[in-house]
Amino acid sequence: MIHFSYHAPTKVVFGKDSILQCATLLKEHHVHKVLVHYGGSSALRSGLLHQVCQILQDADIPYTTLGGVKPNPRLSKVEEGIELVKKEEIDFILAVGGGSVIDSSKAIAYGCVNEGNLWDYYERKKKVTNALPVGCIATNAAAGSEMSNSSVITNENGWLKRGLSSEFGYCQFAILDPTFTYTLPAYQTMSGCTDILMHTLERYFTKEDTLELFDQFSYALMKDVIKHSKILLDDPANYSSRAEILWASEASHNGMTGDRTLGDWACHQLEHELSGMFDVAHGAGLAAIWGSWARYVLDSAPQRFAQLAIHVFGIEAGADVSDTAIQGIEAMESYLKEIGMPTCLSELNICLTEEQINELAEKCCFFHTRTIGGIQKLDYEDIRNIYLLANKTKA
Repeated sequence: MIHFSYHAPTKVVFGKDSILQCATLLKEHHVHKVLVHYGGSSALRSGLLHQVCQILQDADIPYTTLGGVKPNPRLSKVEEGIELVKKEEIDFILAVGGGSVIDSSKAIAYGCVNEGNLWDYYERKKKVTNALPVGCIATNAAAGSEMSNSSVITNENGWLKRGLSSEFGYCQFAILDPTFTYTLPAYQTMSGCTDILMHTLERYFTKEDTLELFDQFSYALMKDVIKHSKILLDDPANYSSRAEILWASEASHNGMTGDRTLGDWACHQLEHELSGMFDVAHGAGLAAIWGSWARYVLDSAPQRFAQLAIHVFGIEAGADVSDTAIQGIEAMESYLKEIGMPTCLSELNICLTEEQINELAEKCCFFHTRTIGGIQKLDYEDIRNIYLLANKTKA
């Protein structure tokens, strides 16, 4: 039976100079005072933070700022933000940055209106019932947090990385100007492109009956990202390619390629523990784990892997569906190498010890209380085996 849920309430303003609509969008929400939340020095160096603050001043919108969000955003910064919002009586959070900043902003929004320890909500011990409104000015094409209901936070106590998806987790608006992504380093751009592909693949790998249109849209999106990521390697200020990648980031994670709840998501769960332990870029971590996961679960969905090979990489269907599938996995890894992404952990300068593999597997299965994956249920031993495969140096 074909069934899915689709909900995408975020208002999107896309294109060059879309930031000029920021004040109007905020006034539509009758804001009293805004928290401008941002990351590191790049927002200052680029002049974007100054531009945002000037727009708010000119519109007589009171605001205060909080910077310092790191990749794999930290719970301690979120707690700092919650305290600041309550002290300053802030009623709207404006995220200026990439997925980490947006995720941090969402977490602050939860923590300000839901009682008790915020981490309990990320550990699914409690369910959020509300959130302060959040808007964003995106500076990276990767996580798609601008239009998704998800946020992921890292707790420094144990270096646990947990995600929270909620109907209250959508941004009220997203300002998407492709020119804001021009200054991203190539590695960060390609890590973002990988994240986009993986969001699409997580939905694509499902045992549920799905619409052909979902599959065709997924194939087109992935081919588009592959094409334009290669263009950006040589021409990082190519507006058309930046625009394609930025919108692909949203389309891959806003439900247009399939219902999130019906997808696989094992790779993301595996990677969350890696970046929680080693603080690696999320997309790069996904690239390093994907091939090992794919080979491990291949026999559970050979036809899906084969169709990916045929429709995305143009591989001719062979008599043996598994052989076609393997060629597709190899083609994906070749592409990842071409754009400078790792395909095993050693290429991230990580060499796991036996103890670390056990720890990662325990954290990933929530200390033996859950399995992960959709096309194949993975328990502690399965998870451990995939980390072992990824830990091997490839020729």
